[in-house]
Amino acid sequence: MNDFLPDAVRAGLEAARRDALRRKDRLCVHDGDDVYRIQRFWEGGFSLDAGVADKLRGRVEIFDGARHLYQCLIVGSVPDGDEQVFEFKWLHPVPDAAPVDFVRPDVIPVGFIAGH
Repeated sequence: MNDFLPDAVRAGLEAARRDALRRKDRLCVHDGDDVYRIQRFWEGGFSLDAGVADKLRGRVEIFDGARHLYQCLIVGSVPDGDEQVFEFKWLHPVPDAAPVDFVRPDVIPVGFIAGH
């Protein structure tokens, strides 16, 4: 279907698709002080806008808004159309609670009733 559209219309549709991805997706990559918006994210990697971070590699952090999700090591990137595709060497989720050195019980009381 896109083969029959004029180039200007095709470019406008592609720009609208990229804008829609930016608005609905809050995932981003933090590399030091630099922040890049993730277009697509899957088990083995993620993709960014093509011209944004072509030199990105090494250890980076992935956030969902302000929530820290993952620490990862990216090893390489491949251009794929208007995207730059990055692959993970390793990906570790960041825990949302501090680790403990004791066994937590299965049932934790919500509150205590004060006795007289």
